[in-house]
Amino acid sequence: MPKADPPAPQAARVSHGLRPGPKPQPWLDDDGENAAYRSLTKQEAAAWRASHPVLSPWWVVAAQAALGGVMALLAGLVTSNSVWAWSLLYGAAVVVVPGALLARGATGRPPGMSAVSNAVSFMSWELVKIGFSVAMLLLAPKIVQPLSWPALLAAMVLCMQVYWLALLWRRS
Repeated sequence: MPKADPPAPQAARVSHGLRPGPKPQPWLDDDGENAAYRSLTKQEAAAWRASHPVLSPWWVVAAQAALGGVMALLAGLVTSNSVWAWSLLYGAAVVVVPGALLARGATGRPPGMSAVSNAVSFMSWELVKIGFSVAMLLLAPKIVQPLSWPALLAAMVLCMQVYWLALLWRRS
């Protein structure tokens, strides 16, 4: 009768000392029980909505436009060079106008759209926004003469930072 091979040691069967075990399941509580879910009452839902206000994209666009206007006004008052003021204003417009297009597309959708349709619509409007921004940048030397690229780019960067301020505003 042939001899059987001895069983492999425990360490050889488990690679690198990791033992297979149950994977964590996020829908379970810490003790492994199903989490209790319940529907909110109308009063609870209204209280939740009141404590978590929706930040309108139009607020962000208005804040970007205000920032761009203030930068251009300050540049016009501080320096005697109107090139900086017009370049700053156009740089802000490169952010604000496409942002307004996206805000219009995002807020103008019918309420009964599916999640997939909403995502496709948002991505489509985002592509429109990017394309419009690129077109405005390509036309900048023809529209603003003479043009200061550093001022234009500085205005764009500062106006885009308003998105971060909106996220911080929403957390507070």
